[in-house]
Amino acid sequence: MKYLFLHYPACGTCRKAARWLAEHGVEAESRDIVLSNPGRDELSQWIATSGLPARKFFNTSGQRYKELNLKEKVAKASDGELIALLATEGKLVKRPLLVGPDFVLVGFREEQWQEKLLGR
Repeated sequence: MKYLFLHYPACGTCRKAARWLAEHGVEAESRDIVLSNPGRDELSQWIATSGLPARKFFNTSGQRYKELNLKEKVAKASDGELIALLATEGKLVKRPLLVGPDFVLVGFREEQWQEKLLGR
């Protein structure tokens, strides 16, 4: 099974996740989230599949999130508004994202990835 791995090459956590995928033989199509930002349709689908609220897809520790002072807006906006905002700029999206046929993993938590991908 091949997955979609969305990452930002300068992100240390993304590099760690990419190493983990390689070490465990997990094939994934790699996509730079800044050069090829997800669109509204992709984000809508991934958010629905993940079962998480749209606000969980924001990179709240990122410089761009802080520059735009989004904390209050994200807390109050509808999912539609949040998806539209996420679709404007890849650096707003929490990464890495790993998209499978019936799941989406947001951020890299090794235990979660190991359970989902390796069944351990």
